[in-house]
Amino acid sequence: MSAFVRVSYADDTALCKEFLEQYAARTHGVRGRSEKKYAEVLQDISNRSARKVVIALDDLEDYFGKENADFVDRVKGNTRRYVTLFSDAVELALPPPTETHAVDDVFDVLTRQRTDTAEDNQDDANVRSVNSPNQLPKELTRRYEVLIVPNSMEKPIPLREVGAANVGKLVSIKGIVTRITDVKPLISVATYTCDSCGFEIYQQVTGNTYMPVTQCPTQECKTNNTRGSLFSQTRGSKFVKFQEMKIQEMSDNVPMGHIPRSLTVHLRGELTRSCGPGDVVVVSGIFLPVPYTGFKAMRAGLTADTFLEATSVEQVKKSYSEQVITADTRKRVEDFVMENDAYGRLARSIAPEIYGHEDIKKALLLLLVGGVTRQLPDGMKLRGDIHICLMGDPGVAKSQLLKHVTTVAPRAVYTTGRGSSGVGLTAAVTKDQMTGEMILEGGALVLADMGICCIDEFDKMEEGDRTAIHEVMEQQTVSIAKAGITTTLNARTTVLAAANPHWGRYDTRRSPAENIALPAALLSRFDLMWLILDKSDMEGDTALAQHVLHVHRTSRAPELDFDPLDAPTLRAYIAMSRQFNPSVPKELADYISAAYAEIRNEEASSEAPHSYTTARTLLSILRLGQALARLRFSEEVAQSDVDEALRLMKMSKISLYNDDRSTSARIDPITAIYSAIRDYAIRTSTLEVDYAKCVELITPKGYSQEQLKACLDEYKGLNVFTVTEDYDVLFGEDDLAAY
Repeated sequence: MSAFVRVSYADDTALCKEFLEQYAARTHGVRGRSEKKYAEVLQDISNRSARKVVIALDDLEDYFGKENADFVDRVKGNTRRYVTLFSDAVELALPPPTETHAVDDVFDVLTRQRTDTAEDNQDDANVRSVNSPNQLPKELTRRYEVLIVPNSMEKPIPLREVGAANVGKLVSIKGIVTRITDVKPLISVATYTCDSCGFEIYQQVTGNTYMPVTQCPTQECKTNNTRGSLFSQTRGSKFVKFQEMKIQEMSDNVPMGHIPRSLTVHLRGELTRSCGPGDVVVVSGIFLPVPYTGFKAMRAGLTADTFLEATSVEQVKKSYSEQVITADTRKRVEDFVMENDAYGRLARSIAPEIYGHEDIKKALLLLLVGGVTRQLPDGMKLRGDIHICLMGDPGVAKSQLLKHVTTVAPRAVYTTGRGSSGVGLTAAVTKDQMTGEMILEGGALVLADMGICCIDEFDKMEEGDRTAIHEVMEQQTVSIAKAGITTTLNARTTVLAAANPHWGRYDTRRSPAENIALPAALLSRFDLMWLILDKSDMEGDTALAQHVLHVHRTSRAPELDFDPLDAPTLRAYIAMSRQFNPSVPKELADYISAAYAEIRNEEASSEAPHSYTTARTLLSILRLGQALARLRFSEEVAQSDVDEALRLMKMSKISLYNDDRSTSARIDPITAIYSAIRDYAIRTSTLEVDYAKCVELITPKGYSQEQLKACLDEYKGLNVFTVTEDYDVLFGEDDLAAY
C-alpha cells in the first residue's frame, strides 16, 4: 500500500507555468527550428486570435520525464483539478499583446469598469479582501479555455469497461453519435446589482443547477441594516456554449444477447458543433458523476447519473471535404491514375476477398464516387447520388458487399429491412429529456445525410415503410408533419439496397417482374438494378471454392497482379476525384440522346418488356458518365465514359432478363455482333462500316473488341462480307438485298 503524499497545488501551479513557458517541441517548426509550442499559443491567446489551450499528455511526459512522473500521474487521475491549475498558470504566464484592437467590445468595457471600481475600493473597509461576493472572479475575465487531451497512442476503452475506477480521470471512448442537442448558452458566472449599495455581486456556477442570490451579502448593506434587493444582469454575466451529446457503443463491442449502452457527453466552448448524428467519434474527457435533480431525485434515491465532460472530439472517418491528404498518399494516388486500367484496378480493390462480381464492384465504385448535383437557378435540384439495388439468390455475398461499402465510405449507416420501420428510416418525434419539448430525431436516412445508407433485406420491408424511401431517393428530403411539427429535413444520401427475389430464389418459370416483386415507382428510382444469380458452372464453382478455401486458410485475399488500395487510400482517391465537377460537352448530347432513344425503342418493340426505362434512365446515364469522368480526374465527360455507362446498364439488364436458366436460349456473341453491324448497314443504307463504328455499336451491348475481331474473321471466312486490313467491313449489294 502506497504512503499518503501531501500535494501542494501551489507548487503544481508553478510546474504548470514552467511547462507552458519552457516546453519546446522536439519537431522542427515551419521556420526550420525548434519552437516553444505553448509560448506561441499563449501569444495567440493574448492577441485574441485563439480561444483554447490544448495541453497534450505526450508533451507533459516528454518535458517532465521520469523525474516528475508523479505530476503527470496526478494530471491523469485528477484532471478536473489540474484544468483549474493550468488555467491559473496560463493567466500568470500570459504575455502582453503584440496586436492592438481598434474597437472594444462589451466585454472590454465591463472589465475595465469593474477593474477601476475594484481599485478605487481596495482600501475601503466595507469591501472584503479575497472571498467577498463582489470580488471579481477569474472566470469572468478569461477569454480562453484549457483542454487536456490524452496520449496519442492510448487506445479507446470500451464503453462497458468505464466504471467507478475511472471517476475523475481522463478516459477515451469510441462510439457513434446517436443524438445531439442544439447549442445553447450555459451560465458560468451570474452577475447581480444591488439596488441599495450599488455593488455588483458575482456568483460562480459550477453545477447543472444553482440557487440565485436574492439579498445583498455585502458588508455595507449589513452595517446599514438594509436588505438590498439583487437584480440579475444578463449582459454582465458570462455564458459559455453548451451542447449535450449521446454516444452509443460500437456494435462489435456489444456482448452476445446484450443491447448497446449509451453515455451522455457534455461539450462546452470550442468543442461544440464538432460532430453530428451518425458520426463515429473518439471522445476524450473527464468521467464524472452528477446527482439527479427534481422528481428524478425522488425516484433515484442515493444513485447518481454519470457523464463525460469532453476535452477532445476526433472523428474516426472524416467526410471527403474534410480529409487531410498527405503528400505520400497524394503521390501514390496520382501514380495510380497514370497506370493502365486504373478503373478496373480500383474496382478490384473493393472487397478483394469476394470472388468475381467485377462489373458489380465497378458499379459500387461509381456509387462511392457519385455524380454532380446540379442546382438550377429556379431552385430545382438534380441529384448526383447513384442508387443501386442488388437482387439475387441467397449466398452470393450481397450483404458482404454492403458491409464493405460501409467500411470504405466515410459516412455510412447499415440497417435491415425487417428491423426498420418507416419512422426509423425517416424521422421520429420524441420528447427532449432536458427541456421536455417535442423534438425530431432523425432516422437512418437522415443520419446518412451526405453519405450512404445500406439497406439489407430490402424485400422484407413492409410496403407502407418502403414508400417512405420514395421521396428520399429522388427529392433527397424528408417531409414531416407530426405533433405540430411541420418541416423538411435533408436526406442527401445514396441508397444501396440488397434484396432476395419474391420466392427467396429466382424462379425461371416466372417472369422477372414477378420475381422482383417491387413497384415500378421504386424500381425507376434505382440507377442500376442488378440481379446476381447462383449459376451452376463446374469451372466457376471450382475457382470459387479454391478462392474461399484460400481466404479461410490464410485470412486474406489471394494475391492479385497488382497491389490493391487499402480503405484509407481508396477513400483519399475518391476524395480527390470528387473535387472535379465534369460536364457533358455539346457534341456528346446527340450521341446520348440517340442511345436513350434506342433503349426506349428496344423496350417498345419487345414482346415481353420487363424493364422500366423512363426519363430517369437518361439522368442515370449522365450520373454514371460523370462518375467515370471523376475517376479519370477530368472536368469533361468523354464518349468512352458514356459507352461504359451504357455497358453497365446493359449488363445489369442482361443479368436480369437473359439468364442462362431461362427457357429461351441466349444468342451467342458472334451472331449478336454480326446482327448489330448488319442492322446498322441496312438502317443507314451503307455498304461500308468502318472499324471504329463497329466498336461503337457493340460496346453498349457488353461485347469486347476481341469478340468483334473473332466475328469479323469468322464471317469473312464464310464470304458473308469483306474485311480490309484495318478491319473495316465491306458489304456487297447482294449481301443486304435479302434483308
